[in-house]
Amino acid sequence: MRSNAYKLFTTDPDSHSKSKSQHGFTLIEMMIVVAIIGVLAAIAYPSYQRYVIKTKRVDMMTEMQNIASEIESRKLAQGSYRAISAQIKADFATAYPQQGTALYDVSIEPTTLTPPDNTLTNKWVITATPKSGTQMASDGVLSLNYQNIKCRTIGTEKKCGTGSEWND
Repeated sequence: MRSNAYKLFTTDPDSHSKSKSQHGFTLIEMMIVVAIIGVLAAIAYPSYQRYVIKTKRVDMMTEMQNIASEIESRKLAQGSYRAISAQIKADFATAYPQQGTALYDVSIEPTTLTPPDNTLTNKWVITATPKSGTQMASDGVLSLNYQNIKCRTIGTEKKCGTGSEWND
């Protein structure tokens, strides 16, 4: 009996290690997981940023097409570009988007300054210039003219077309 009681209360290091199973992760396993997540983030984040910039550019070009539609519908209602010129510039030549952080300054000008008073003619162009210090600052100047030709100018490189050439 004494030997059995002795066995119950003594600790044998080998008996515990054999009956216990290991739970959890080692530090090395955790560091491997962190390294894998870091590599995936380093690859995914720039791609995500390009997507966000492209989306904001398309949103601005859509807004410019809405302005162009409004110019033409007001011209039809009033009978001339001269009659709507001041109001069009007051209504639409502002910073966009109008809610949230403004990314572009929009201007509406005649393509030729033949009328000395700088009123709209049948040949107009809407230009969206990125605001400095914003996410869009290095994305280029967008323009849309009366013929629905869209352009994007980055430095000296200019891409224009009626399709999506400007969005590459």
